Amino acid sequence: QAQLVESGGGLVPAGGSTRLSCTSSGRTFSTYVIGWFRQAPGKEREFVGAMSGGVSYYGDSVKGRITISRDSDKNTVYLQMNNLKPEDTAVYYCAAGGPYALSSDSAYEYWGQGTQVFVSS
Repeated sequence: QAQLVESGGGLVPAGGSTRLSCTSSGRTFSTYVIGWFRQAPGKEREFVGAMSGGVSYYGDSVKGRITISRDSDKNTVYLQMNNLKPEDTAVYYCAAGGPYALSSDSAYEYWGQGTQVFVSS
């Protein structure tokens, strides 16, 4: 069964950094777009970034503060977040989709369960 599992969330002080991991199992996602989204309480799910064919794309609200990378040997995609702000507090999800999936969450087929990031002020 294809599965995505996020890890690495937790409590981070404002201005700090954290790295989230998205590990896949059950099938190869090497040709899929891997996207990161987040959802804060009472808000809609927001596009954070995606990696497609080795190229990374970033959402406007986090551009300049995040980096997406991939370790194919570990079937893992990473989301490095720096200079975190309290408004970055959210549940972060990774997802896998076809070649046209990027910022549209409806284009993603597989989703992880999410990992909570809480940024304290």
